[in-house]
Amino acid sequence: MPAIESGGGHVRLRLDIAYDGTDFAGWAVQAGQRTVAGVIDEALTTVFRTPVVTRVAGRTDTGVHATGQVAHVDVPAEALPHAYPRHTRPTDAEFTPLVRRLAGFLPADVRVRDIVRAPAGFDARFSALRRHYVYRLTTAPYGPEPHETRFVTPWTRPLDVDAMNAAAQELLGLNDFAAFCRYRAGATTIRDLQRLEWVRNGFYINAYVTADAFCWNMVRSLVGALLKVGEGRRSPEWTAELLGATSRSSEFPAAPARGLTLAAVDYPPDDELEARNVVTRDVRTIDQSRD
Repeated sequence: MPAIESGGGHVRLRLDIAYDGTDFAGWAVQAGQRTVAGVIDEALTTVFRTPVVTRVAGRTDTGVHATGQVAHVDVPAEALPHAYPRHTRPTDAEFTPLVRRLAGFLPADVRVRDIVRAPAGFDARFSALRRHYVYRLTTAPYGPEPHETRFVTPWTRPLDVDAMNAAAQELLGLNDFAAFCRYRAGATTIRDLQRLEWVRNGFYINAYVTADAFCWNMVRSLVGALLKVGEGRRSPEWTAELLGATSRSSEFPAAPARGLTLAAVDYPPDDELEARNVVTRDVRTIDQSRD
């Protein structure tokens, strides 16, 4: 068994997580609702025999999936021994037995893929440099393949991918994305959108979306607006006009949740984590960011 920190306190662990969001009411714990955080917190609390709460890189909405979600938990040092079995396998990393054990506690639609000790200064949310999402849809006349039906949105109308990419270019960079965000009190809508690109492969059309962070409902709203362009209902220049709005636009719906997956979260080197936390916690304005 690895040595345990003495003197009380907590040990921070990083968790890498994947889930099928179809039957979850999003990530965040909600009374009377089945949520990803709810089932993971319950499993960890059972293992460590003390209440454990996950903190996450990005709270996904109802029906949204993840292959690269990241969270952290602070486990009381005296509870950490519960993570270790009496006998270990020579090839196991420190927390491989815990990963294996959680697989038995968790439902089939959520997996904790890896657990490691977090480096000093690590915070799953505030240390993140950027988040990567993929939105998948198909224009096949028969819809998604059976094994993909929970993760791919069917689209019955033709789409002009070149027009959608032209419109996407209008949105890149540091902007106020209020037109694409559901209202949340006290939350900024200023984001640095670093990639928004559509790629067609036969019937399949994927959107790759990367930003330093996303406000509530932003990715699905970006996709929904660009689908209007792809159908020929709006010009590519229309998306730039939306950036002048001060609240969520009613000119387009958000795309369905089923096609959206959080694919990855990027973090800086360990010696830059503390500095990144400070930057992320600072509430930005457009003028401050351009100084």
